[in-house]
Amino acid sequence: MSDQKTPESIQPTDEAGGNPVEEFTGDRLQLVTFDLGEESFAVDIHAVREINRLIELTRVPNSPPEIVGVINLRGKIFPVVDLRNKFGFPETAHDEHTRIIVLEFGGRETGFIVDRVHEVLRIDRGVLDPTPEVMSSVDADFIEGIAKLEGRLLIVLDLERLFGVLNLTESDAAGEAA
Repeated sequence: MSDQKTPESIQPTDEAGGNPVEEFTGDRLQLVTFDLGEESFAVDIHAVREINRLIELTRVPNSPPEIVGVINLRGKIFPVVDLRNKFGFPETAHDEHTRIIVLEFGGRETGFIVDRVHEVLRIDRGVLDPTPEVMSSVDADFIEGIAKLEGRLLIVLDLERLFGVLNLTESDAAGEAA
């Protein structure tokens, strides 16, 4: 049985958790949620290509500290970023819940190591609050907003800024090749 999930196989359900939800239109976000330490994060599901168990990484000499290596998935090789390292979280041992979320943004696929993947949520964009600088150990520049949901805070990551800072977009790669 494969643990791999793609946007097609991650099926959001209604609040009762049983019935598939119809595609929303308008100003709604569809998010994949995950944890890093005690904090909950989310990314736009449209950027998620797949979710995999942690597999063996090949280290690349002289790469930035947050890029922990590369992986080969079905003949495609791409970098893997340790978000704990990037966001300044303490290192912990990986376990059976650790996953690699493969995201595509700006023409590039990149894996992101997270502690645990939870669910797909659909929220109104209007519930996102701006990010107070002291709210999270994550640099506020990487945060699109924070949603208050059922007694918890959900940090929604800004993929454009995150990929840009990590130099993981096609335009950045093209600039390096020149």
